[in-house]
Amino acid sequence: MRPIGRLQDENQAKRLGDFLYAKGIENQVDLDLHGAWEVWILDDVNIERAKQAFDQFSRDPDDPRFMKAAQTAAQRKQQDPQAQVGKRVRTIDARTIFYAPPVPIGILSIILIVICVGVAILTNLGKEGRFVQPLSITQQHSKDGYVYWQRGLPEIRHGQVWRLFTPMFLHFGLLHIFFNMLWLRDLGSMIEARKSSWMLLVLVLVIAGTSNYAQYVIRGPNFGGMSGVVYGLLGYIWMQGKFNPASKLSLEPQTVTFMIVWFFLCLFELIPNVANTVHGVGLGVGIAWGFLAARWSVLARRG
Repeated sequence: MRPIGRLQDENQAKRLGDFLYAKGIENQVDLDLHGAWEVWILDDVNIERAKQAFDQFSRDPDDPRFMKAAQTAAQRKQQDPQAQVGKRVRTIDARTIFYAPPVPIGILSIILIVICVGVAILTNLGKEGRFVQPLSITQQHSKDGYVYWQRGLPEIRHGQVWRLFTPMFLHFGLLHIFFNMLWLRDLGSMIEARKSSWMLLVLVLVIAGTSNYAQYVIRGPNFGGMSGVVYGLLGYIWMQGKFNPASKLSLEPQTVTFMIVWFFLCLFELIPNVANTVHGVGLGVGIAWGFLAARWSVLARRG
């Protein structure tokens, strides 16, 4: 889903949308934060055709062929009751199981991915304890098959505040880091493009800190991974897209379904050795943050 341009006049934007629809190019016309009407194309394969149509329309929006498009589109929509929901909502394309945002990968997303991959190599996916320990939420050691640590997060209380966040860089398997980096790339880049890198940084730190602390309190310090952050970003974008369309943050329905199914597979231990508290708290923080921010934005525009 990508934007092809903006028009100041609502009627003209909808006329162009009808013209595109009549040509078999599914689209969505939304009001943006600056009061202009933005035309979005749902399927990337139609981007070039849509851009050409936009250029032609911009030169002569009163061309009779554009005027006739409204009637043709209205007839087609009557024949297809689900036309308004869009092709991507009605079908599942294997290419969109993993959300591909219509934005370039963000600089902060790249930095986080590079750090995670670097840490994975340095720690040999968590097998090199001497490198894992400085990044864990607290020092721990194993004896007779048990893990021991000093209660109360003494390292953090004595100034090693980074330990509250750095467990997100630890990964313990190839699939673990692969899926986390894939989702971080897509979700993080979308937030960087639609909000800012600073906004993504604040989200990452707050979600990581709260979810890591919750996991430590409930299950102890033996955990790591970017999963809590990823689920938090999912929740944030999900709520923004649902309650504040002007944010331009949106998710493919397949992405939401896939990640929620994954969440419950882990929760019921069909996928073992997963920090489920991190997932749950991260998702909850993201949903709450996204919902409150969306409501605030909507009220601010109305005011």
